[in-house]
Amino acid sequence: MRAVLDTNVLIAAMRSRYGASNAILLDALRYRFQWLVSVPLFFEYEDALTRAELLLEIERTRASMRNFINDLTPVIVPVELHYLWRPQLRDPKDEMVVDTAANGQANALVTHNLKDFEPIRGRFDFEVLSPSAFLKRIRR
Repeated sequence: MRAVLDTNVLIAAMRSRYGASNAILLDALRYRFQWLVSVPLFFEYEDALTRAELLLEIERTRASMRNFINDLTPVIVPVELHYLWRPQLRDPKDEMVVDTAANGQANALVTHNLKDFEPIRGRFDFEVLSPSAFLKRIRR
């Protein structure tokens, strides 16, 4: 299974050790699926995960979060963006997730914001799944 994780999945994984998002992150670290990431998406991950509000909430330092982000690099599969599929959605940050999934030949785009990705349903070869639906899929 090849999947792209929306940034909100990583944030949810950081906020709770008990949800589907955290389980997906742990499965990624165990290589249970191929985690596809483009350079723009990786920078978005880094920006979101090192925001002061999140760091305060989860009681981590910026340095420890940067170390965590660096520890993710061996498990991700880099995706080159040869073609941009824009515009498809209202939010430009969501567009980079679609671009990564399309260019990486993903099977799934995983997000908490299913409604935001509704306009692309059926246009690509990947499914848009919630974290819980994706977790069920990879653990079959």
